[in-house]
Amino acid sequence: MENEKYVILLTGNNRMAINEFFTYMDLNFECINTSSRYDDIINHLKYISPDVFVYCLNGESPDDIKRFANVERKLTELNIPIIIVGNRDECEQFTKVAPAIEATFFQRPISAQKLERSIVEMLETKKPRQSDVAGGDSPAGDMSSTETPAASARKHILIVDDDSSVLKLLKGYLAERYDVATAINGKVAMKFLETKRTDMVLLDYEMPEENGAAVLSKIRDNARTKHLPVVFLTGVTERGKIQEVLALKIQGYLIKPIDMEKVSSTIKGVLG
Repeated sequence: MENEKYVILLTGNNRMAINEFFTYMDLNFECINTSSRYDDIINHLKYISPDVFVYCLNGESPDDIKRFANVERKLTELNIPIIIVGNRDECEQFTKVAPAIEATFFQRPISAQKLERSIVEMLETKKPRQSDVAGGDSPAGDMSSTETPAASARKHILIVDDDSSVLKLLKGYLAERYDVATAINGKVAMKFLETKRTDMVLLDYEMPEENGAAVLSKIRDNARTKHLPVVFLTGVTERGKIQEVLALKIQGYLIKPIDMEKVSSTIKGVLG
């Protein structure tokens, strides 16, 4: 059985650094992105109970850092460690503006591999994984003894959307019945598909830089994924636009705002 993953809640202005967590650190981490708004972070803390909170700095103002002090109090109360990732100047500014905040700092440039390894070592000291605590290499020594055949045969769904609230909403809804991975853009999704398998993709049709149609084209052009079922998530409601979407030979589409019953029935129709 695969190792239990640590849940990481990410925020900050550095989108590139956040993308690296999703793209290169998925072996050990279940990554979830949130905005830097206090209410958004608190809601994520309530619903996902992360093992660690990572703040990826990129030009945050002193006021941004001061506001984070309110979040830090809640994280400390929940015993969730804080990691700050930034260049030397950003880390120094953070320390000067909020000297009372207890955090572990990692200065860029730092490789994704080294950052991942350091975070895992820190978390293993604080909270060993279930597979490590159980002890032994026998089947009874890990969580596989509690698995059911149905659980091991669960279908996998990849959700691609640039809106982190949509990713959270859909993942929370689907996680009981399916294994779910999320990607915040097409680049991250295609990186995932290079080495991982999924049974279907829920793909946002309207994304900046690379829209759903462009990502679909890459999926269809790849021999490994060309037959992968794809369902678009779209806010487009005009009949002509819908026809354009359907002409791309997808397995369906779902209109935003998302109706969960339609999500469920559409997935069942595709996956059986």
